[in-house]
Amino acid sequence: MDELKKGLEISLRGAAARRALTAFQKQVKAWGVALPPINPLVLDFGLGAFKETGLIEYWIANENKAGYCGKYLFVSDGQSCPEHQHRTKHETFFVVKGQVRMRCGTRTLIMNEGDVLPVAPGRKHSFTGIGPALLLELSMPCEIADNYFSNRKIPIGGNAAPVPGVTS
Repeated sequence: MDELKKGLEISLRGAAARRALTAFQKQVKAWGVALPPINPLVLDFGLGAFKETGLIEYWIANENKAGYCGKYLFVSDGQSCPEHQHRTKHETFFVVKGQVRMRCGTRTLIMNEGDVLPVAPGRKHSFTGIGPALLLELSMPCEIADNYFSNRKIPIGGNAAPVPGVTS
């Protein structure tokens, strides 16, 4: 199954998604940022608390054969992308607009427009908007199963599947 379709299957829907997208589009317009004509993912990570834990992912490309992915990631003020890591994916984050508090391993950084942070596989990371913020993620291709969230209540990613040899 296509990775974007997997993401769309767990996206927020209905009035809450429409409100989030309206606020996102208003902010992007105010910033004067151009976006391609695609449907973004409005993610609450299955926790039902989008304002606190969520983001809007705007997939520009996820080219498995070519070996790269590019996404815009939008968080509102105080909204967090939850702590997670990847076993194989290397990512680089670039702050396009706004400011975020980025946790990467044991470090906490305040990242401003123009700041860049590479994140190696296996390194736990998360980020929170300090005001609205737009990041560009450049990475290896996105595979939903390569997301390992610290919060085990998140029902997607590698940690959502049973671990061979382990019983609950």
